[in-house]
Amino acid sequence: MFDKIQETAGFLQSQTRIEPRAGIILGTGLGSLEDSVEEKMEIPYAAIPNFPQSTVEGHAGKLIFGKIEGKAVVMMAGRFHYYEGYDMQTVTFPIRVMKALGVAALLVSNAAGGINPAFGIGDIMLIKDHINLFPEHPLRGPNDERLGLRFPDMSKPYDMQLLEKAKKIAFENNINIREGIYWIAGTVF
Repeated sequence: MFDKIQETAGFLQSQTRIEPRAGIILGTGLGSLEDSVEEKMEIPYAAIPNFPQSTVEGHAGKLIFGKIEGKAVVMMAGRFHYYEGYDMQTVTFPIRVMKALGVAALLVSNAAGGINPAFGIGDIMLIKDHINLFPEHPLRGPNDERLGLRFPDMSKPYDMQLLEKAKKIAFENNINIREGIYWIAGTVF
């Protein structure tokens, strides 16, 4: 895995001078953020060594490098899902590549159902914790210390400073946000 990550990161570094510090996964509702990227350079997933291919209709299937308000970013326009038949190592591979590129902060969006009756359709929820019920996990298998700790500290899985900053920005822009716990459930067929 480590060698594949390094090969992919090396290829991407040879294609762009952008050194991203933030990664963004464009999920449902965030696709238009691509329009705000300056100095944009796109690479189709099919051209990237070791990268999986998105099979979900409407997912563009490209990696976008550029800047947003002067900050270097890399964006995934289209992602990979466990329900597509990919294992969790493959689903999380692009995130590991982003880390190898120097990404220190990751923003992920998606559309999800909710069970909190106080939440409405289209509400934005900041995730403060999660419950993972997937039958497979990306840490499963042989451990490679070069990829990080075997069991990372999950007592604070989300950056509290970033969450506070998001709340402040939302408040300043009259954006109503919610906070909650994300329940990740998968099905074994």
